Amino acid sequence: MKFLEFAMYDVAKAAEVAQASDKVAKTPGRKMLADYVCEGIAFPGQPPNTLVAVAVAEYESNEAMATALYPMALAGATVWAVPALETQVGSGAATEKKYRK
Repeated sequence: MKFLEFAMYDVAKAAEVAQASDKVAKTPGRKMLADYVCEGIAFPGQPPNTLVAVAVAEYESNEAMATALYPMALAGATVWAVPALETQVGSGAATEKKYRK
């Protein structure tokens, strides 16, 4: 299953969060599809000096997700993963109709 992952952390914790991220980069059961760090205010009301990392990842199990994300939380990041439904460009209406049933 694919997830959008968000990790918010104070810039003072950047080194610790980056180290934790590197440590879990090759977690079995996890496939990273994209990974970004926002260089500006990602959300309205975001506290100053807060970094936001956004990733797209595919997990084989809840255990794989926990193995990858828990160390990030321990390093000081607020982490959440949102299930994502992949749709093809130009097929949003067809996808919505399929799941409406």
